[in-house]
Amino acid sequence: MESEEIQEVAFNIILNSGDARTLVHEGFKAMRDYRFVEAEDKLEEANESLIKAHNIQTELLHNYAGGSKINMEVIMVHAQDHLMTTMTLREVALEMLMMYKKIEKVN
Repeated sequence: MESEEIQEVAFNIILNSGDARTLVHEGFKAMRDYRFVEAEDKLEEANESLIKAHNIQTELLHNYAGGSKINMEVIMVHAQDHLMTTMTLREVALEMLMMYKKIEKVN
């Protein structure tokens, strides 16, 4: 893969995971305001963006497994980091949503 192709793939991963991160933070805001349906919707939307980013990553891995030479660039490292941290952030948000729901029941 040429450098320009790798950069394009990386930017698409960053774009989709960035969209997901924004949605997760909107979900956190909805949780703080006890708007749980909205929070669930935001986290589901975030998941859809993460799936897009993950599919792009998977295609890259398939190309690599198929013998394509892929020179790793710093932007790709950043893209992978962005994707994985956003996936983890969403998992934490799902746990927090359950906690917020339990807190509301107690109060």
